[in-house]
Amino acid sequence: MTGLMPIFKRELRAYFHSPIAYVFIIIFLISNAGCAFLLGNFFNANQASLESFFVFHPWLYLLLIPAVGMRLWAEERQSGTVELLLTFPVTTVTAVLSKFLAAWAFVGIALFLTFPMIVTVHYLGDADNGPIIAGYLGSFLMAGAYLAIASCTSALTKNQVISFIVSVVICLIFVLLGWGVLNNILNSFFPVWISDLVSQFSFTTHFNALRRGVVDLRDLVYFVSVIVFMLMVNVVILDSHKAL
Repeated sequence: MTGLMPIFKRELRAYFHSPIAYVFIIIFLISNAGCAFLLGNFFNANQASLESFFVFHPWLYLLLIPAVGMRLWAEERQSGTVELLLTFPVTTVTAVLSKFLAAWAFVGIALFLTFPMIVTVHYLGDADNGPIIAGYLGSFLMAGAYLAIASCTSALTKNQVISFIVSVVICLIFVLLGWGVLNNILNSFFPVWISDLVSQFSFTTHFNALRRGVVDLRDLVYFVSVIVFMLMVNVVILDSHKAL
């Protein structure tokens, strides 16, 4: 894919040339630590694990990741540079993939900076690294799925606020599909297999297994499939704008 790396480097560099990136990272780290220690009772759990750290990620990402993804294409469309970008000797697929990977790498850096949590849990006890690695892998993949949705909604509009709201709503639906309360409601009206089927499309269903250290190929394929599908829709949306 000719042009992927130049666009990727330009986009990733642009994040760190803006104070917004550092504000995001600070908020990301504080909110993660706050949820783990204050809401998750990290010290009172008496367990050398990061389960109370990972359990809040689907809800934290609900607001944080769309905030990163809302600018990907909405900003380009508002400034009129999207037409210039798409006239470069690169395909739409390359442009979409480059911008997505740069944003995903930025989120990955923010996630990596939570490594003091790993140090802390090892200091407190004999932690099992398997669930920790699986939890970080699941969190990174889930963040990519959130981001792919945000990138897709960003291509739909020039308004970043609208992109943010739409992506939050879509991601919230994916989170709630595996929520126990919703499953109980579905079970009261439909057969159990229907609620089980619906829950298989949920972020939380697939992430919960990974954060507990259970690495199932189906969970990995699910998140990758969501990312690929949403990026394909992103390409179609941009191509339709280019054709107009």
